[in-house]
Amino acid sequence: MCLFLKRYCALVVLLLSFSALASAGDEPVSVAAASDLKFALSEVAARFQQETGKEVRISFGSSGNFARQIPQGAPFDLFLSADEGYIFRLATQGFLRDEGSLYAIGRIVLMVPHGVSIVADGELKGLATALREGKVMRFAIANPEHAPYGKRAEEALKSAGLWEAIKDKLVLGENVSQAAQFATSGSAQGGIFAYSLVLSPEVAKLGSYALIPDSMHQPLNQRMALTKRAGTAAEAFFAYLRAPAARAIFEKFGFTLPAK
Repeated sequence: MCLFLKRYCALVVLLLSFSALASAGDEPVSVAAASDLKFALSEVAARFQQETGKEVRISFGSSGNFARQIPQGAPFDLFLSADEGYIFRLATQGFLRDEGSLYAIGRIVLMVPHGVSIVADGELKGLATALREGKVMRFAIANPEHAPYGKRAEEALKSAGLWEAIKDKLVLGENVSQAAQFATSGSAQGGIFAYSLVLSPEVAKLGSYALIPDSMHQPLNQRMALTKRAGTAAEAFFAYLRAPAARAIFEKFGFTLPAK
């Protein structure tokens, strides 16, 4: 009888959860997400919408810009940052429900477009040779001032001893996705951007790439949190992002997953 009651109570809780989600209204979940999530999060959101019928609208951009917009009243329910520092700061300032949770750890790559005679290697030795030989006119990274992946690219270049030689040749993307576009479109001789972006077939086919050792830069601890305006549907999506299906998608796009 006790076992029956436990199962009955669990079923009631589950049904109430689905009922609350169903009655959450037709307003879509509004998400601010770091640009490195362009492919991974879009896939997760599509699956969530298919399974629940709830729409998720995602704005991709630099984490630093979103961290400025949220205190100014930007109408986001959920913020997925590429740098957990922004989440901690907003939580301390009272703009988030809490400090949220770590959802992924990101990596960076060096990518060289087809037709450019620079060897793509993780330790950036080929880039160093190309710089000495005058083969690098423009090189793309995200703006380190507000894009975490740009800051990590800067750190990797400094670690390789290349920062002074390359800083005047940099083409800065507003976010890491734009940096990837610059690096692969012929606007530059290469660039450093998110591993998660180059694992998309549409980007991978544009050149050769190499994963940069994480010992060459600070970790990209990526954290997410609900804002004070988040409703039931946003809560459900937040929970879904920590579920096995979503974690598998993040892993497919090269993210290291935190322990559950």
